[in-house]
Amino acid sequence: MQVLVRDNNVDQALRVLKKKMQREGIFREMKQRKAYEKPSVRKAREKAEAVRRARKQARKTAIREGLIAAPKPKPRVARPGRPSFGQQSTGGGFGQGAQPQAAPAATAS
Repeated sequence: MQVLVRDNNVDQALRVLKKKMQREGIFREMKQRKAYEKPSVRKAREKAEAVRRARKQARKTAIREGLIAAPKPKPRVARPGRPSFGQQSTGGGFGQGAQPQAAPAATAS
């Protein structure tokens, strides 16, 4: 596994490395290997994982073919201080000392 360090930014490279290790399942495997696992328990765990993968694949195939409805997407909650996707970071958020702007007053004519 290889991670590039840009501009001597070791913290960012470490975050990228941890994310890659998480995706590869290295942390999960390290946790499993910490203690001995009996062969019978190992077989049961691997079988359960295989069943879980098969069900997930069947569910995705059924959604793709239109046999079952796709789950509703979860609403994304914008965190303060971070621009959400599609917004430019021009200080529009309420983080970092920014104040909410008042709505323009309507003039009666």
